[in-house]
Amino acid sequence: MTPKSSPLVKTQITHRRVLRIALPIVLANVTIPILGAVDTAVVGQLGDAVTIGAVGIGATILTALYWMFGFLRMGTTGFVAQAFGRGDLREMAAYLLRVLAIGFVAGLVVILLKEPLFALAFALSPASAPVENLAQAYMGIRVFSAPALIALYGVTGWLIGQERTRAVLMLQLWMNGLNVVLDLWFVLGLGLGAEGVAWATFTAEWTGLGLGLWLCRAGIWPNLGRDWAQVFDLGRLRAMFTVNRDILLRSLMLEAIFVSFILWGADFGDETLAANHILLQFLHITAYGLDGFAFAAETLVGQAIGRGDRVLLRRSCTMTLAWGLGLCAVLAVVFYCFSPQIIALMAKSPSVQSAAALYAPFIVAAPLVGIIPWMLDGIFIGATRSRDMRDMMAISLVIYAVCAVLLVGQFGNYGLWCALLISFVARAVTLGVRYPRLEKSLTQP
Repeated sequence: MTPKSSPLVKTQITHRRVLRIALPIVLANVTIPILGAVDTAVVGQLGDAVTIGAVGIGATILTALYWMFGFLRMGTTGFVAQAFGRGDLREMAAYLLRVLAIGFVAGLVVILLKEPLFALAFALSPASAPVENLAQAYMGIRVFSAPALIALYGVTGWLIGQERTRAVLMLQLWMNGLNVVLDLWFVLGLGLGAEGVAWATFTAEWTGLGLGLWLCRAGIWPNLGRDWAQVFDLGRLRAMFTVNRDILLRSLMLEAIFVSFILWGADFGDETLAANHILLQFLHITAYGLDGFAFAAETLVGQAIGRGDRVLLRRSCTMTLAWGLGLCAVLAVVFYCFSPQIIALMAKSPSVQSAAALYAPFIVAAPLVGIIPWMLDGIFIGATRSRDMRDMMAISLVIYAVCAVLLVGQFGNYGLWCALLISFVARAVTLGVRYPRLEKSLTQP
């Protein structure tokens, strides 16, 4: 089926279409911090610091471990969006089967290696013996849903690549809603403690995969037992591996910036460390909001690449960027007007509040400085230009490190925040320089 004849392809990029893609993702993201708060609140009712600490550290370790497979979501969106733009139904179905297979295999590997992985995690982040023992029990249950959760990264990317973000919202509402209900039942009703929280998450993730497979059924059932040669085509697998490898390396370098930011901030005392942690939550809020428009860029750009349509590419980029800029401007105003109140809600300590207030101007500037690199990430993911993302992130990491070394010694934590914002600018400039090549690569003017 050719792109022009495909009923899948839409050539108009309108505000309504962008919002139809973006808003369900924004709403889905809202449920993530709510679930974390409920988990903490439920175990907090037990009045046992060990249980709270065990669930907290166990969830953090598993989140960091599973985050390593986030490339499966991003790479899948770009490839599927391009196949969608071409009207290539066979490749879309084949790609879904590939990511499901990779997700299950990766999850099984995590289960097999759970003992050394957990030991390494606690060696890097030691805890008291009671907390570590209970965290091991919590993680020992949750790790058996690794195949489901990692496969869901691929399912989510597959749905986003087709603009089916309402289905993604349905998935998140189901998983997080069921998790909350089971938390209350298992922990407060049955008295299962930390293990009850783990069983709630385990159940939510496996049933979430079941719902995800049902939502993707049109791409699975008609192709079972068919087109296996295309599913395991070495050329396509090699391209998939290359893109996902580069996205993983890029993500690791980005994480290195934020981890080093936190560790560097620890040198300035407990109050400053706590203030930096609180202010980073403002960045997380910005990221949750922008994800919707970045995902819209991934989808629409991928479709434009699949069609080889330069005009459609440019329209996709400008329309999603305009909405992202509008959202960031709103967030900057909200942070400027209400940051003292938000900080007070997050920290009761007057000294921490005072320290956070000193650096609050940086989180007002951050959305305005960060919007370009965040949206360019979405554009380059949709285009599957992962090599550019990897290389430009490497340059940005070096620039950040040099600026941090030079500025921290002179200006302390102010210099550290400046270095972080400079890394945003570096990412914007380096990726922006590569964008014209992206347009020129398309065949249709």
